[in-house]
Amino acid sequence: MESPKRLQNVFVVAERPAELHAFYTSALGLALKFRDEDRWIQYGVGPANVALACREEAAPAQSGLVMVFEVDDFAGAEARIAAAGGTVLGTRDMGSHGAVVSLRDPEGNIVQLFKRQGTPAP
Repeated sequence: MESPKRLQNVFVVAERPAELHAFYTSALGLALKFRDEDRWIQYGVGPANVALACREEAAPAQSGLVMVFEVDDFAGAEARIAAAGGTVLGTRDMGSHGAVVSLRDPEGNIVQLFKRQGTPAP
């Protein structure tokens, strides 16, 4: 696995996504890029994305922030993560959006690797 191509997304695990949406649009002026009801609300900020995610959509994260790094493929990711003291939590196929490998770093933070559809599978 090569180094990530870019920071694809950072998302906040939100208890009340609609209320947070009102805050981020009015207080910070974030422009809506994509919305899946109150499950996932995404804003474009420069070349990256910032999003609000309900707990179900954010799983396995239950609170806090999650960094999502875009990669070309997942080859070797599981072995590298384990060797560095992390834990792979699983892979989620998101159909036409792509796939995500969720992992926990050595301090317990959730991080995800995102691969667009059409790139090699793990």
